[in-house]
Amino acid sequence: MNLAELARAGRTPTLPLLIELADGERLELHSLLRVLPGQRYVGRATWRGRAVLAKLLVGSKAARHFQREVQGARLLADQGLNSPQLLADGQQDGGGWLLFDYLDGAQSLAAAWAEQGVGDELNAPRQALLASALGVIGQLHGRGLWQADLHLDNLLQRDGQLFLIDGGGVHGQVPGQPLSQDKVLENLGVLFAQLPPMAEEQLEEVLIHYLLANSAHGLPLEALLKEVAKVRRWRLRDYLKKIGRDCSLFSAKIGAFGLRVVRRDREAELQPLLAAPEAFIASGHRFKGGGAATVARVELNGQPLLVKRYNIKNLAHWCKRFWRPSRAWHSWREGQRLSLLGIATPQPLAVLERRWCWLRGPALLITEYLPGHDIIARFQPYLDLSSGLEGPPEAELQALDGLFAALLRERISHGDLKGYNVFWDNGRWSLIDLDAMRQHHSDRSFARAYERDRARFLRNWPADSRLFKLLDQRLPQVPGTCPERG
Repeated sequence: MNLAELARAGRTPTLPLLIELADGERLELHSLLRVLPGQRYVGRATWRGRAVLAKLLVGSKAARHFQREVQGARLLADQGLNSPQLLADGQQDGGGWLLFDYLDGAQSLAAAWAEQGVGDELNAPRQALLASALGVIGQLHGRGLWQADLHLDNLLQRDGQLFLIDGGGVHGQVPGQPLSQDKVLENLGVLFAQLPPMAEEQLEEVLIHYLLANSAHGLPLEALLKEVAKVRRWRLRDYLKKIGRDCSLFSAKIGAFGLRVVRRDREAELQPLLAAPEAFIASGHRFKGGGAATVARVELNGQPLLVKRYNIKNLAHWCKRFWRPSRAWHSWREGQRLSLLGIATPQPLAVLERRWCWLRGPALLITEYLPGHDIIARFQPYLDLSSGLEGPPEAELQALDGLFAALLRERISHGDLKGYNVFWDNGRWSLIDLDAMRQHHSDRSFARAYERDRARFLRNWPADSRLFKLLDQRLPQVPGTCPERG
């Protein structure tokens, strides 16, 4: 197969794949790490008897992408920065290729970060990872270069060394001279926008490691935080555009007679459920049936999942619903929003809508299943005075503080914050039932919605109980939403 033929191979070409390069050279592709159909194929391959990382560029934009990749790789090498060696490159009709030394056993810093716990905690191992990343980024900036798509997946560690990868995103301002302060702040904003939000004192502490590697400019904290906020907003807008289209993250089929969007990495395993959701609901354990929604726990390949079907009760109900996005789609979107923002919720896996000439009918949402206890059940022992328990564990209270702080930071209201919709899961409180969730653009509208959320949450417990008073003291307030305490 040549590169022109590879461009027509789709998202999942049959492997291993023999690729013909120029001058009779051949490349055997064994596995794929990244695929953009008709544009780019990146994977592990064998060339001249050695393992290589192959970047194969095809399609109408191949020449431009090739030049960008080659230029970035050479910039890194010329400035003496640690990156995989470019062994060979070339172009032919239909595309281009770059072959890099394959770093066997290397791990991305993003993967290492994920191994260090659940949630947003900036613990000691994560601080160490971030310190090493900032040291390398400081070197990069000190040589006048920046990585446009700067994130922890573009840093690999092996045998105590860090390697910069993805030369296609590397650019030079004045190679060999330190990057300007504006460009430094812009690039660091890209990095920190993809990490869990940090308090100012945490940010100042980790930035020391950057300044030790590149002290050409000061790093005004206010300006950096402004850049981080700007990039976060852009990332969220961009991500929410992807959740309803066919891309590397999601498999989407949308038409006049139905909608189906599935996480691409889970599509194969979900096929039986997607093909016959009603059969799974009928044989599963129902938590709620009939009325506006049916909720069931189902088993698929020995793993529990949650299926929520949003019903159409009658003609009048259908007339109110057919013309606007389904509640399943709303929950799908808000679940994706929370996941990107680092707020715990069961991962949304798939959404389906039944349609007739674009008119919406019943819809289904498939998510991961949370086996833990909701907050009402978990806090029940602390309502019983005879138990001798003073109050919930401090770790669980701090996690609750963190949840409400995140909702305040992102101006998100739940809309139905009863205790049954807050679950304990892996050291975090997780939100479910996102039908009425909203991210507000106005401080005023958020304040009103937050007041309702806070009041509804506290009504889970008797107002004269110690637990109610404890939570009322701890839950953050928005000015004007709660009466002043004397």
